[in-house]
Amino acid sequence: MGGLGKTTLARILYDDAEVKKHFELKAWVSVSDQFDICNISKVILQSVKGEGKELTDQNLLQVALKNQLKDKRFLIVLDDVWSESYDDWQTLTLSHDDAVSLFAQHALGADNFDSHPVLKQYGEGIVEKCDGLPLALTVLGRSLRTKNEEEEWKELLNNEIWRLGKTDEIVPALRLSYNDLSACLKQLFAYCSLFPKDYMFDKDDLILLWMAEGFLNTSSSNKSMERLGVEYFEELLSRSLFQHAPNNKYLFVMHDLLNDLATSVAGEFFLRLDIEKVKDFRMETLEKYRHMSFVREEYEAYSKFKPIKSATSLRTFLAVSVEMEDSWEEFYLSSKILVDLLPELPFLRVLSLSGYFISEVPETIGSLKHLRYLNLSRTLITCQPENVGNLYNLQSLILYRCNSLSILPINFSKLKNLRHLDIRDTPLLSNIPLGLGKLKSLRTLSKIIIGGDNGLAIAELKDLTNLHGKTHIKGLEKVEIASHASEANLSQKRLSGLELEWSDVFNDSRKKSLEKEVLDALKPHGESLIKLGIVSYGGIEFPDWVGDTSYLTLISVSLRGCKHCTSLPPLGQLPSLKELYIEDMDEVKAMGSELIGTGLAFTSPEVLELGNMKRLKVWSTDVRVVSFPCLKKLVIRGCPNLVQVSPGALPLLNILEVSECESGLLRKLVQVASSVKELRIESMLGLSDVAWRRVIEYLGGVEVLSIIRCNEIRYLWESEANARG
Repeated sequence: MGGLGKTTLARILYDDAEVKKHFELKAWVSVSDQFDICNISKVILQSVKGEGKELTDQNLLQVALKNQLKDKRFLIVLDDVWSESYDDWQTLTLSHDDAVSLFAQHALGADNFDSHPVLKQYGEGIVEKCDGLPLALTVLGRSLRTKNEEEEWKELLNNEIWRLGKTDEIVPALRLSYNDLSACLKQLFAYCSLFPKDYMFDKDDLILLWMAEGFLNTSSSNKSMERLGVEYFEELLSRSLFQHAPNNKYLFVMHDLLNDLATSVAGEFFLRLDIEKVKDFRMETLEKYRHMSFVREEYEAYSKFKPIKSATSLRTFLAVSVEMEDSWEEFYLSSKILVDLLPELPFLRVLSLSGYFISEVPETIGSLKHLRYLNLSRTLITCQPENVGNLYNLQSLILYRCNSLSILPINFSKLKNLRHLDIRDTPLLSNIPLGLGKLKSLRTLSKIIIGGDNGLAIAELKDLTNLHGKTHIKGLEKVEIASHASEANLSQKRLSGLELEWSDVFNDSRKKSLEKEVLDALKPHGESLIKLGIVSYGGIEFPDWVGDTSYLTLISVSLRGCKHCTSLPPLGQLPSLKELYIEDMDEVKAMGSELIGTGLAFTSPEVLELGNMKRLKVWSTDVRVVSFPCLKKLVIRGCPNLVQVSPGALPLLNILEVSECESGLLRKLVQVASSVKELRIESMLGLSDVAWRRVIEYLGGVEVLSIIRCNEIRYLWESEANARG
C-alpha cells in the first residue's frame, strides 16, 4: 500500500549519520513495477563504484558487483518493490561461500564442514539446490540438526522433490523440510494455513486452538496437553518454521513462503476466506470442510457466510486479523450470523468472534455441545447466556478486554472441563459466582475476585491444584480470617505472576495486623514466580517472604498504594530483580538500606520507578560502591521532599525522567549519570535559569530532551557546543 511513509522512513535511516558510519558502501535503488535484474545490478554498481554503465551483460555485472562488495559491510535499499516472484529475487541472494557457511551454522553449529568431511559433499550439493535462498538454507539446515549419518544427508540430496522443482511456487527445500516433520507436527503446521500472511502468533493461544481441535494427544505421555503443545511449538520454532516477531518478544511470525507452504499442504479440509471466496465453490464441495477462518472486515454481512450453512461438519469458525490488538479499527458482525448460522454448525469445536462490536451472545450457543474453545475477547458483551454452562466440553473461555462485561453465568461451575479462563481487563466484572473451586481442571485463571456472602471465598482456591501462569487476586479486604487465606495454598501453585490487591479505600474497618497475616498466608511458590505486585495493602510492614532470597526467578516487583507501610521490604536481596516500581507509599520517609542485599546495592535492576512518594526525604546508599551498575531507566515523579540523595554512580543510565520534584534532585542525579541519552523533566519545583545552568553542565551526552511546564526556564544552551542533538 502506497503513501504510508515507508520510503520516508527508510530515507531518514539511510541518511542518518550513525548509519553512515556503520557501513562502508551504500546504495539506493528505486525498483518500481519492473523488476529488472540487469538494471538493478547496474544501479547498485554505479552507486558503490561510480561506474558500470558500460556493462550490459548480466553475468559480467554480477561478477563486478561481487568483487566490489566482497569483504565489505554494505547497505542496499531496494525501494518501491512490487515483485513477489522467487525467480526475480534469487540472483540477488547469497554467494556460494556465504550460503555454505549459513547452512553449516544451522545444520552443524559450525561455520564450515571442516569437522564433518564426510558430510561436506552432500552439504554443498544441498546448498547448490537451494539457489542461495537464506530461508531455504536456514529451514533445511535446521531439519538436519539432529541427523549426522551420511545416508540421511545423501537421501536428502537425492530426493525426488529436487527434480520436480517448484510446484505452486513452493521452494523445494521448504517442502523437504515439511516432509521431515512427524505426522503430528505436520498437522500442527498445516493448521497455521488458517492465518493470513504477516499474522502475529501468540504461542499460548495457538496451543489452546491445537488443544481444542484434538491435535495434542497425551495418551502416550504423562504430560499435559499444554506442556505437549509448548514442546511441539518449540520444535517448529527450532526448525525456523516460526520466527520471533521483530518488535515484540512475546509474539511470533511465519515467513510468507512458509505460509504458502502451509496452505499448500493443508489439503481440502481447510478454508481461508482471504484466499478463496465461498461463492466460487459448489455447495457439495463445502460439505467437506472442517476448518474455516476469515479475516475481519469492517462490516460482515450474512450473505458472505450463508453458503457455510452447507458445511455442516465444520469444526472451526475463526475470525482473525493482521491488525494488532490495540488497533483503532471497528468491526461489525451481522446478528443474523450468530442467530441463524451458528445453530447450523453443531460440530464446532472452535468459535472465535474476537474483536467484533457484538453486544450479546444468542441463547443458541448453548447447543454447541462439542465446543472447546470460545473467544469473545474485545467485544461489547455485558453478560453471557446461562446455558453457556451446558458447554461441558469447553476447555478455554477467552473474555479478555470485554470492557462492558459485568457478570458471569450463575451455573458457571458446571464447566467441569474448563482449563483456561481469561478475564483480564474486565473493569466492570466485580463478582465471580460461587463454586469456582469445583472447576478442578482450571490451569489459567487470570483474575480472582473475592466476594462477600454470595461471592467466591478465598478458601475455594485450595482445590485448584493445577493453577499456574499469571493471576490477579482482588478484594482481599473481604478476607476476615487469615487461616482462610492459608487454605488457598498458593505456596503449592506454580504461578509465574501474582498480583494481590486490597481496596483502595482506607477507613476504620481496615485491620492492619490482619492484613499482614493475610499477606503472609498468601506466600507464593518460590521457584516459578517471575512477577509480583502488591496493591493497596494496609499493613504497617511487609511479611518476611516479600524480598526473601529464595525467590531466585523474581524479575519484576511492584508495590503500589500501600499507604500505611513505613518502610520498604529488603528488595535488595532478590538476586534476579530487573524492574522495581514503588508508588503511593505515603509513610515511607527514607530508603537506602532496604535496597542493599549482601553488602551491596542492587546489582541487576535495569528499571526503577518512584511515584507519588510525598514524604520521602532521603535516598542514600554507600557512595563507595557502584550501587546500580545495570540501571538503564530511572523515573522519579511526585517526590517533592526528596532532597537528600546519594544513589552512587549510575554508569549505564540511558533514560532519566524527573517530574514534580525539587530542582536540586535533578542536579544530583545528572552528576552521577553521565551516560544519559534521553532526559525528560516536567513541572520541576524551583528550576530557575540559575538552577538550569547547573544542570546543563552535565548534559553533554543527551540526545533527546523534553522540558514540560518548567516556566522559569528562559533559555536552553548558551551555545550549541554544549549539547549533542
